[in-house]
Amino acid sequence: MNRALFRFYEELNDFLPVARKKQQFIYKFDGNPSVKDIIESLGVPHPEIDLILINGESVDFSAKVKDGDSISVYPVFESLDISGIQHLRKEPLRNTCFILDVHLGKLAKNLRMLGFDSLYEKYLDDNEIIYIANNENRIILTRDRMLLKNGFVTHGYWIRSSDPGLQTAEVIKKFSLSDNMKPLTRCLECNTTVISVSKDEIIEKLPPRTRQYYNDFRRCPGCGRVYWKGSHYERMMSFVGSLRDSSAQTLSGTEAGS
Repeated sequence: MNRALFRFYEELNDFLPVARKKQQFIYKFDGNPSVKDIIESLGVPHPEIDLILINGESVDFSAKVKDGDSISVYPVFESLDISGIQHLRKEPLRNTCFILDVHLGKLAKNLRMLGFDSLYEKYLDDNEIIYIANNENRIILTRDRMLLKNGFVTHGYWIRSSDPGLQTAEVIKKFSLSDNMKPLTRCLECNTTVISVSKDEIIEKLPPRTRQYYNDFRRCPGCGRVYWKGSHYERMMSFVGSLRDSSAQTLSGTEAGS
């Protein structure tokens, strides 16, 4: 039986059992498997990986593992320039937009509230999500590890937390988005960019007290929903401020933008 040494770095350890986290370990194998096959058999989805070194040389997913190889596996580099070595994807996504699976409806609303293009439909199955992601250059956000192991997935991230507030902070930190937030520019319900509208145009849709006290309105051209800086506004902006702060990791689980 052949043996190779593996070491996974940073957040890739989230997918490993305790005995294999943050340390080198021996993997025993027969035949001539690809490094991708071994990595995913260990539980790590390939879209979370951006660099593999075998005996110090960068390789792609198809590289064959041989007896005695030493393999280091690194996550997606969001802040470091590693353009001089071989990436495992064609190019990074410059205009960050997402598609979320059925488990992440509250996260989708939060990301929309922050201005990020976040497609979410309850009834999309895995194949539809992958097809849309690849055709629209969207990053798949999911709580389903098996979805990310699909060979057709190119950009994806497994959401670690089950808490919507922490999930939002996790995405902002992971993709370095704190400087790209444009709060209250997207419809929370349908993801369309909202537009300014005069009070006279939508006055018939407004509750009596809103007509009296508010004058600044936006409307979604997709679903027609009207937005104004009502009672939720201060809470939303506080949430945005906390995401921009270094203490974002301690956010509570309260859903913003509901």
